[in-house]
Amino acid sequence: MSSLHCPARVYLARHGDATYETGAGSDADGQLTREGRAQALGLAEALRSERVARVWTSPLARAVQTAEIVAGRLGVDVVVRQGLREYGASGYAGGAPEEAPDVEARMRAVLQEAADEHRGEAVLVVGHACAILAAVPPLVGLPPDWSPGIRLGSCGVVELEADGEAWRIIRWDAATYSG
Repeated sequence: MSSLHCPARVYLARHGDATYETGAGSDADGQLTREGRAQALGLAEALRSERVARVWTSPLARAVQTAEIVAGRLGVDVVVRQGLREYGASGYAGGAPEEAPDVEARMRAVLQEAADEHRGEAVLVVGHACAILAAVPPLVGLPPDWSPGIRLGSCGVVELEADGEAWRIIRWDAATYSG
């Protein structure tokens, strides 16, 4: 069977614990903490047996740092995609706030691209909690009121399977990995 007929396994993870100079959570001042780096190492160790083919990431520093740590441990390269950025303003210069359907659409586009490129393989996608929580329920066909209290801790993982354009949740790990 060719890999075109095999589902892709997508591990969608939140970045590691970060600190911010201004407390606003912007990319300009967000950096992984020592704990965040340990969480990224723990994530890499947890995924070691999954044979991750590539790591995809948001362009925001805390996500890129997480992705680079994991990719370095797994011996794979990193791809950066704007569509994985955090839920928020529609531009970095304070554009209009994004609506949930817009976040879901841009996240879906990148997740589908990653799945299409990695049929029959596993891929890690590093992003941000609010964007992940906005994108996953509609992606897998859950109702809008699905478990509004669910959380995704630092380096927490949502394991998805993509078969064509059909997606399903395999596992939702809200726990934080620690090194």
